[in-house]
Amino acid sequence: MSFTSGKSSDVLIIGGGVIGLATARELHKKGVSNITILERGAVGKEASHAAAGMLAPNAETEQADDFFRFCSESNKLYPAFAAELFDETDIDIELDKQGTLYLALTETDSAEIGRRFEWQRGAGIEVEHLSARETRILEPFVSPDVRESLFFPDDCQVENRKLLHALEKYAELNNIQIRENTEIKNLLIENGGIIGAESETEKFFVGKVVLAAGAWTSLIKAENFVMPQILPIRGQMIEFHTAKRLFQRVIYSPRGYLVPRADGRVLAGATVEDAGFDKSVSREGIEYLRENTLEIAPSLVNLEIAEKWAGLRPFAADGLPILGSFPQVENLILATAHYRNGILLAPLTAKILAENIVENKDSDYLKIFSPNRFAPSGLRSLNTAV
Repeated sequence: MSFTSGKSSDVLIIGGGVIGLATARELHKKGVSNITILERGAVGKEASHAAAGMLAPNAETEQADDFFRFCSESNKLYPAFAAELFDETDIDIELDKQGTLYLALTETDSAEIGRRFEWQRGAGIEVEHLSARETRILEPFVSPDVRESLFFPDDCQVENRKLLHALEKYAELNNIQIRENTEIKNLLIENGGIIGAESETEKFFVGKVVLAAGAWTSLIKAENFVMPQILPIRGQMIEFHTAKRLFQRVIYSPRGYLVPRADGRVLAGATVEDAGFDKSVSREGIEYLRENTLEIAPSLVNLEIAEKWAGLRPFAADGLPILGSFPQVENLILATAHYRNGILLAPLTAKILAENIVENKDSDYLKIFSPNRFAPSGLRSLNTAV
């Protein structure tokens, strides 16, 4: 097979989702001018496009650990992040800071609400315990069966597809090269360092590689180099259209969630399925989502499903992100396995990676979420068939 050689880049980013795009922007803002993003399909059209755009570190946390702090810190970056993107691209990513409501609809839910309220308040999380009446005052169109709720005023949401559009436009305006339909098959290693990457027909030479390929990370080969395995976890979602905005906040139950958009759309999600690389939607999945939707908001019963889709979330063995480098291979940085939190974690991930690459600045998060945390038994060769 013959190859053509692509241009050499200071930083090559493999993966054109929200993590790759945000990292490219942050690197450019720190003075890196020669950046290339390689995307196996269309940029921003995989897990990042399929997401709901929730920024809910408080509603979703189960413990005040390092991962919670990582999520919270990234959430706090969003107001400045959104404002800067608007100044840079004239695209409003619709950051909505009206909070998240977590409903109790059954007796079991009420017990869970009580448990969560006690430990979260004790951990210093901003949370309010609302009665059924107070809940319905905030959101009149939720189920009349609501018993109580928790309100998280610091949680937000963003229109993730507009976020992706803004990041892509930033790249276009600032001469960051984006190559779509370019699937990297191999990383090229020489003398313990990455010198490039190759697709089926082309080679790209680099100073530094950021591997942000999401669920496809483990399909890329690199001689005998080993790394943690990333699994694709399918999430199906559905969408309804309403004549006006019925809900003001993201609304959770222990079984599902609704995300209202400013234009009246209501997103409902999401399934969690180990289905390989199958992105199809299923009748069972859609029925499950509709059932959870109507439990939260019976007022939507007469609406048809306007759209349905699925995405593949990148999942590591311990469910945590993988960020940082391996001592065995120079100039390769992993930025993957953000699972259900890629949109939320994009600003902080981009910040700490760019600071590390440009300023050689370390971060506790690069140590906490390092790929080196996996024991040899949890590693696989990238030459091993998936």
